[in-house]
Amino acid sequence: MKKQPKIPKGQSIRTLRKVLAVIDRYKGLLLVSILLAVVTVVLQLYVPILFGDAIDLIVDTGKIDFDALGSILVRILVMILVAAAGTWVMNMINNRLAFRTVQDIRSRAIRRIQELPLSYLDSHPSGDTVQRIITDTDQLSDGLLLGFTQLFTGMVTIGVTLGFMLSKNVMITLIVLALTPVSFLVAKFIASRSYKMFSKQTATRGRQTGLVNELIGNQKVVKAFGREKKASADFEKINGELESYSRSAVFFSSLTNPSTRAVNNVIYALVAMIGAFRILAGPDAAGGLTVGGLTVMLAYANQYMKPFNDISSVITELQNAMACAARVFELIEAEPEPPEKDAELAGENGQVDIRNVAFSYDKGKKLIEHFSFHAEPGMKTAIVGPTGCGKTTFINLLMRFYDTDKGCILIDGTDIRDVTRSSLRRHWGMVLQDTWLKNGTVRENIAFGRPEATDEEIIRAAKEAHSWEFIRRMPQRLDTVITDDSLSQGQKQLLCITRVMLCLPPMLILDEATSSIDTRTELQIQEAFDKLMKGRTSFIVAHRLSTIRSADQILVMKDGRIIEQGNHDDLIRQNGFYTQLYNAQFAGSSGT
Repeated sequence: MKKQPKIPKGQSIRTLRKVLAVIDRYKGLLLVSILLAVVTVVLQLYVPILFGDAIDLIVDTGKIDFDALGSILVRILVMILVAAAGTWVMNMINNRLAFRTVQDIRSRAIRRIQELPLSYLDSHPSGDTVQRIITDTDQLSDGLLLGFTQLFTGMVTIGVTLGFMLSKNVMITLIVLALTPVSFLVAKFIASRSYKMFSKQTATRGRQTGLVNELIGNQKVVKAFGREKKASADFEKINGELESYSRSAVFFSSLTNPSTRAVNNVIYALVAMIGAFRILAGPDAAGGLTVGGLTVMLAYANQYMKPFNDISSVITELQNAMACAARVFELIEAEPEPPEKDAELAGENGQVDIRNVAFSYDKGKKLIEHFSFHAEPGMKTAIVGPTGCGKTTFINLLMRFYDTDKGCILIDGTDIRDVTRSSLRRHWGMVLQDTWLKNGTVRENIAFGRPEATDEEIIRAAKEAHSWEFIRRMPQRLDTVITDDSLSQGQKQLLCITRVMLCLPPMLILDEATSSIDTRTELQIQEAFDKLMKGRTSFIVAHRLSTIRSADQILVMKDGRIIEQGNHDDLIRQNGFYTQLYNAQFAGSSGT
C-alpha cells in the first residue's frame, strides 16, 4: 500500500478559515440565515412551555379551563406555522449561500489553472486535477449545505434551550451543563481521527480518477500491448486502498452519533429521575416544579442534547468537506507563472535571435546548453535530430510555455520575457503533432483563434488546408457537432492546420504537423504551407527529412546542442550527422 502524505497539524482549521474568507462575500445572506435560525428556534422552543402550561390547566376531572386551553393551542399552532415558514426561507438562503461559495471556489480553481505554468500541469495527473475541481468541490458543497442548515440552528438551539431551562429549574439545568463536556470530548476524539481518514480517502480517490482517465484515454495502447490484466490489477490495488480508507473513515464517523446519543440518553434519564423524585417529595422539595414543568424540562433536555447529535454529524461531514477543500485550495494556491511585464510585442518582422540559451526540466539533468542561432525575417528554419534531443523543448521556449534558465530569446530585438505572453503568442501560429479539438461545431473549432471570422473566411482557409473536402460531406457542414473521437487523426490534424490558416500569424511553428496525413494529402498541405510560410518566419520540426529540403537553414540537434547548421545541400556536403540521418531514410535513392 502506497504511503500517504502526513496530514499537517491544524490543516482543517486553516482550510476552514479559507472557506470562511470566501463566505465573507455573502455575509449579508449569512446574517439573515442566523437571524432566521434564532427566530425559528425561539418559536419552536417556546412551544414546550405552552404545552406545559396546557398540561397544568388539566387539574382534575371536570376542572379544565377550556377557554385558556383553546387560546394556548391557537398560539401553539401560529408559532409552529411561523417557525415552519422561517425554516423554509432559511433553507433556501442556506442553499444559495453554499452553492455560491462553492461556485466562487471552483471559478478560482479554473482561473488558476489558466495561470499555472505547464510544469505544474505536466507534474500532476490530469485526472487528479479534474477530481479536485469537480468531485472535491461537490463534496465541499454537501458539507457546507449540511453545516449551514444544521450547525447554526443547533448552536442557537443549545443557547436558547439553556435560557429556558434556567428559567424553569436551575439545579436540573446545572446537572445537564455539567455532563455536556462528555459529548464534546467524545465528538472531538472521533472527529480528529475521521478527518485523517477522510483526507487519505480523498487523496486516494484522486489517484484512482487519474488512473481511470489514463486507462480510458489510452485503451488502444493497453489492448495493443496486452496489459488488460495489469491495468485491472493496478486499479484493484488503488481500489483496495480506497476501500480501506473509506471503511476506516465511515467506521470512525459512524461512531459519533451513537456515542453522543448514549451520553444524551443518560442525561435525559437523570433529569427524569431527579425531577420525579423532587415532585414526589412535596412542593417544598420540588421548588415549584410541577408535572407540566417536568414535562417541559424533559422536552428541553431532549431538545438541548439533540443538537449535539446533529452537530457531531455535521462535524463529521465537515471533516470530509475540509479534506476536499484542502485539495482544492492547494490547487488554487499553487505558484502561478512568474509575473510578466505589461509591454506588448509590437514587432511584425519576425527576426528571431537565440543567444546562449540553457534549459532543463530537471535541474539535475542538462537538456539544452549553449543554444544560439539567428533567423532572418521570412526565413524557413527546420529543426531535426534524434528523439529526445530537445526539438520540442526548444519550441516550448519559443512560445514561452517555459522560461529559459540562462540566455535569452529575442524577437525583433525584444526579449520575450519583457512582453506579455499573450502578445507573444498572438505572433505565432502553431500546429502540433498532438491534435486537440473541443466538443462543438466545426466552425467553432476552426475559428478558435478568431471567433469573429466569417463563414467565407473559414471556408477559404479550409480549402487552402484541404479540409473542406471532408467538411462539405458532413451532415451540417460547418454546423456539424464533432468531438475529439468523431474524426480520424488525419482529419483532426487538417482542422488544426485550418485553424492556423485562418489566423495568418506573422510567424509559424510546425511540429510534425503532417505526421498523421497520407502522402497525397501531405503534398497538398506542403503546397499550402509553402504559400502560408512565404514572407513569414517559420520553424519546422520534422522527422521526415524530405519535407524540409527547401528550408533556408536546417539546425541539426543532438543532446540539446546544435551540432550542424546550414541548408540541405551544405549539410550533405559536410557528410556529418545530418548526412547519416538522411541516408538512413533514403538509402538507395539518389537526388541529393
